[in-house]
Amino acid sequence: MNFSFVELSEEQRRQYVDAERLFLALEAAEEDAWKYRGSLFWREQAGNRYLIHLLPDSRQRSLGRESEALRAKFEHFTQRKPKAEQRVKELRETADTMKRLNRALRVGRTPDIVIDVIHALRKARVVQHFLLVGTNALYAYESAAGVRFPHEVMATRDADFLFDTRRRAEFVQVMEQRGTSFLELLRKADKTFERHPTDNHTAVNSKGYEVDIIRRFPPPELEATEHPLRMTEDEGDLWAMRATTGQQLLSVPKFKQVVIGTSGAMASMITVHPLAFARIKRSLSKQRQRSALKAPKDKLQADMVEELVRQYLPHLAEQPSHNDDQHGADDH
Repeated sequence: MNFSFVELSEEQRRQYVDAERLFLALEAAEEDAWKYRGSLFWREQAGNRYLIHLLPDSRQRSLGRESEALRAKFEHFTQRKPKAEQRVKELRETADTMKRLNRALRVGRTPDIVIDVIHALRKARVVQHFLLVGTNALYAYESAAGVRFPHEVMATRDADFLFDTRRRAEFVQVMEQRGTSFLELLRKADKTFERHPTDNHTAVNSKGYEVDIIRRFPPPELEATEHPLRMTEDEGDLWAMRATTGQQLLSVPKFKQVVIGTSGAMASMITVHPLAFARIKRSLSKQRQRSALKAPKDKLQADMVEELVRQYLPHLAEQPSHNDDQHGADDH
């Protein structure tokens, strides 16, 4: 079967490569600067000096009584912190320029709301607990290939985020420290997000765009602790809905790619291996209970992603292992 992909122009490709390289450098710099957040100072107590770490949220943590190692740590921190912050500042300024060029050259077309949600999760230090699945994954695949899928295979008005409940305790701890709910995090991306009046796993904004939170079916021994599951203790927060493919999605190879929004903004999208995406979509298209409206689109997406890999991403053509072969996301 032959498919026609719209290839980016040479100018657009060069701009994407430059923007991707810059954004990855910015991400690395921000991760480095995170190590030097807050400040360090010495505190006298009972005739001894203790090194104290003052965090941005005003929490204080003692690192121990003065020692040669702690003096070296203090010296390194005070010297490295301004350099790390300056590098982030400079890269962000360059990223602003790249954003304008991305927009001018129409390099990206990922929905800006998806970019903004990823940024909100990353800024809150919880992005590692989620996997973006479903149709939005196609933006990662086409970005990697330097092409555009036809519009009819991309149409969707929601984004499915798979929550990894295996690391729930770590997630909850971060959320408690920040004193926020997951819904409030989404409002960092768009202040109009509200919990859906009938689907408590869904947030919807004023333009009708939805963010759905899904999770695995827990193993029997964890059924009591994982069902039901609200994202935080906030009574108005979202609940993660169990998805039949959740456990399979968590076990497959992941695929990370810089994507660019229509505004030119950039983000790193983490989704699933494209061939795994294709197989689950094909499987969905054959299920008897699958909606007659969705099944043809499932098959088309599967066909096109497989052809994309064959033509443009041959290095990804090696099949994932059998255990990794069972995964996917059912778009709502």
